[in-house]
Amino acid sequence: MLDRLEIADTFYKRFKGLMGRKRLSVMTGLKIDPCNSIHCFFMRIPIDIIFVSKEHAVVKIIHDMKPWKVSPIVKGARYVIEANALEWLGKVEVGDKLEYTEGETSF
Repeated sequence: MLDRLEIADTFYKRFKGLMGRKRLSVMTGLKIDPCNSIHCFFMRIPIDIIFVSKEHAVVKIIHDMKPWKVSPIVKGARYVIEANALEWLGKVEVGDKLEYTEGETSF
């Protein structure tokens, strides 16, 4: 479970994402909406990514994506959630439905 979920829902916030950050706070994620593919250009940290449908179902998971890599375009993905690599995705599987409220995220 993530303790905090930042939201990137404007053009600028989606464009910037996690670029340039030296780290992401422990148990914090970034939701990028809309999004069906990501890149890790100009990033300094590896991340885990879940691709989620408009129905909030997990459609793909990428573990430990390194800086300067590009994900495939994921059919059916409406948004992604990014977090520190190998920190929180052990409990999330393809097909899971995500639920979250302001200030809280659960899987």
